[in-house]
Amino acid sequence: MRSRTLDWIALTLIVIGAINLGLIGFFQFDLIAMVFGGTGGWFTRLVYALIGLAGLYSLSLYARLDNDGVVHDEVS
Repeated sequence: MRSRTLDWIALTLIVIGAINLGLIGFFQFDLIAMVFGGTGGWFTRLVYALIGLAGLYSLSLYARLDNDGVVHDEVS
């Protein structure tokens, strides 16, 4: 899988996680838990874990930023 594709997947998961955290903060409503079967369900925990991994992966964007804030992909 190309790095750019992985970047888009990670960004999508991060946005979903951010929207969910906003819903929790403003309305005490956990959309991910509601959709995937409660906070203790294995699939819900998997989704949370994937969002967390996407956040960790996105830290690699800092290494790819130049001084102007432009992301430079490594072409292989």
